[in-house]
Amino acid sequence: MFAADPRMLPTPTAADLGRLAADEVIRAYMQTHGEMPRASVIDLWGSATLRTGGEEIAQGLALMGCRPTWDQTTGRVTGIEVLPTATTGRPRVDVTWRVSGLFRDLFPAQIALIDAAVRAVAAREDPADENPLCAAWRECSRTAGSIARIFGTAPGAYGAGVEDLLGRDIDRQELGRSYLAAVSHSYGGSEGTATPAPGAFEARLVAADLLVHCTEDPIRDLLEGSEDAAFVGGFAAAAFALGHTPDLIILDTTEPARPRARSLSVALARIVRARATNPKFIAGQLRHGPRGAAELAETVDRLVDFAETTGVVPSHLFDLVYDAYVADDVVRTFLHRENPAAAAAIATRLDAARGRGFWHPRRNDVDAGLATFVNGAAS
Repeated sequence: MFAADPRMLPTPTAADLGRLAADEVIRAYMQTHGEMPRASVIDLWGSATLRTGGEEIAQGLALMGCRPTWDQTTGRVTGIEVLPTATTGRPRVDVTWRVSGLFRDLFPAQIALIDAAVRAVAAREDPADENPLCAAWRECSRTAGSIARIFGTAPGAYGAGVEDLLGRDIDRQELGRSYLAAVSHSYGGSEGTATPAPGAFEARLVAADLLVHCTEDPIRDLLEGSEDAAFVGGFAAAAFALGHTPDLIILDTTEPARPRARSLSVALARIVRARATNPKFIAGQLRHGPRGAAELAETVDRLVDFAETTGVVPSHLFDLVYDAYVADDVVRTFLHRENPAAAAAIATRLDAARGRGFWHPRRNDVDAGLATFVNGAAS
């Protein structure tokens, strides 16, 4: 049994959908800035690749002006075709890939494919304004630098390097340094091999106009699980530590034929309004006792994680969560009865968000409300 045959990734369907996603990223960036992005970082996860057949890989290749080629008999990927910019109708984007540990372990052939695409694009004789990767390659050739564009943790290591720091009173710059320290190796070659490259990812981050983080799973969102907050928040904290402010783009491909690129703040606002504070969602958690209470606490936890790591979470989202979880008599009673630890965690995290300046409450009774919430949980 297998989830996907790596020799067939990206699939032709994934390549078509990845091209649509790349067009959407460019559209959103140009709508905001009025010009093409020159460089991008893409988070690439193994689990997402298994679910989509390689859409995220194809998206990055499309941004670079490439597409896979397949053997028509077997459907296996045989190589890369570099398209002329006259065909794509736009300049190429210099793409850097931040791969997860699972992707590294499962897809060495895809790492080799991406690396081959990078080198093929870099070797072209395109004008610098049409092919920033080509210009970077010329500079690397002159200074004996590296053209590496695939980075991740050391072999055997996993995560973004900041998971253990989330939820602690850690300086944002220190968190960013931990993220950068974890991205310690470059990957490439015919076997997708690892090469120690301390500091190399920093240069790619500083050059990036945006981070693209895909959400393709319709049954979960950014406020469920620590992985999204770790990867997006770690990147944002690292950029902050380096004095850089790239766009943080959440690419929603839950409807693959209709991708939507949104800023992180807009994506979080949609989740808070549509799911986290939706009366129907809350009513569903009330039916699940202690586990439902834990789900509410995790939502608050992740929202504060994003605020602490990125600094772009609108303050009014905390007002909405406070009103739905703390100020509501039914929910407050439920939390105290079913899971006092979750109630205390919600109050502690909201108080931390306020104390660190991420939340400026509109209500005058927040102090008393949080104090009552904690006292009720302890009783």
